[in-house]
Amino acid sequence: MAVAVVTGSAGLIGAEAARFFASKGLDIVGIDNDMRRVFFGQEASTIWSRRQLEAELTGYRHLDIDIRDQNKILDLFEHYKSSIMVVIHTAAQPSHDWAAKAPFVDFSINATATLNLLEATRQYCPGAAFIFTSTNKVYGDTPNRLPLVEQSTRWELCDDHPYSRHGIDETMSLDQTMHSLFGASKVAADVLVQEYGRYFGMNTVCFRGGCLTGPGHSGTQLHGFLAYLVKCAASDTPYVVFGYAGKQVRDNIHSFDLVNAFWHFFEAPRCGEVYNIGGGRYCNCSMLEAINKCQRLTGREMRWSYSDTNRAGDHIWWISDIRRFKAHYPRWSMRYDLDAILAEIFDAVDGRTSQSEVA
Repeated sequence: MAVAVVTGSAGLIGAEAARFFASKGLDIVGIDNDMRRVFFGQEASTIWSRRQLEAELTGYRHLDIDIRDQNKILDLFEHYKSSIMVVIHTAAQPSHDWAAKAPFVDFSINATATLNLLEATRQYCPGAAFIFTSTNKVYGDTPNRLPLVEQSTRWELCDDHPYSRHGIDETMSLDQTMHSLFGASKVAADVLVQEYGRYFGMNTVCFRGGCLTGPGHSGTQLHGFLAYLVKCAASDTPYVVFGYAGKQVRDNIHSFDLVNAFWHFFEAPRCGEVYNIGGGRYCNCSMLEAINKCQRLTGREMRWSYSDTNRAGDHIWWISDIRRFKAHYPRWSMRYDLDAILAEIFDAVDGRTSQSEVA
């Protein structure tokens, strides 16, 4: 029996990983206690996703465990021991704003719980691949010091800058910058994952994601901008753009493409690796551009407003340089561009709305 342990298994990336690795023949142990509902309210609950996984996947076992509970995590890993081939750690407190309201909760989930999982892996299945969904927020607001040029619908990097053609690479410093408390807790986890790889020789990797998105996202105002934007567009709900004239740029990667990258790492793991991962130059947009695309998708104007106050530590421009990962795993490529992502999210939002109306 080959087991994949997936934390946050009902979330966007966790559910995608559960399905993908199950399709490759692994049994899935999913850990998810629907903390997203606690963070963001009922609209962000992932219970619908958990029910889908339990209905669809044979060999799926769901555990309602809090990953901060060290004893329960150790008991779980002791039960499966070396049958665990991979740990896919996607569970997190993911919001800048929420972290500032409850710093101890944020740090205990993002950092301390990651240590729990790393140590359980080291004790009971040290040969397993440990895949961590980190974030580009580990770089803090350093990207905001880049020489940006304001264009009609977006901020863009000046043409002669080294990052202009391919995006930001992994050499950007993590120091002397404002991270937000969320970013700081993810830095702590990121460094721990690297250290368990380098110090103990474990197969660990940090995927520093841009905007991770897809139809499985329970988008809400404080997290999951593209999914929440489409939800607002589809339901004619008002949307607020925070700062930077609405021209802030994000690269977007579909959950399938990210999890496919996880699989490539699992097949040929490395020790203590770090990769910036996102849509890169292939798939990115500004807020204004995303709004325009949503309006074309729905066939009506969105009800949106603008606030001059940007979120503290937020990025004006982020595009991931994904060449390092592609150099190590040249068979990996992205399937979804922005239009395909938006269309899938819209269909999923429309389908869930119809199901709730029937219910």
